[in-house]
Amino acid sequence: MGAKENILKDIHSLMTEKFTNPEAAFQNYDKDQDGALNKSEIKELLKDAGVSGFLRGIVAGEMLKGYDKSGDETINWEEFKVAIAELDRDY
Repeated sequence: MGAKENILKDIHSLMTEKFTNPEAAFQNYDKDQDGALNKSEIKELLKDAGVSGFLRGIVAGEMLKGYDKSGDETINWEEFKVAIAELDRDY
């Protein structure tokens, strides 16, 4: 399993073990309660998933590139649901 797959598996484990549902996870990491996860909030999620400090910024940037369909440099609730659905499907 490659680094990307390991990170995704770790995120999936965090989502399923720490939170009762994706909405609880989203609300936990949406620290400013603006309805979207910015890069620093995504990095906090990655930290809790066990992603090393060196990689967190890179991975957060890649997540934004992959899931931020609105182009506002954040992942909103709808975009987050897509990401979680992919994790559930793949892991």
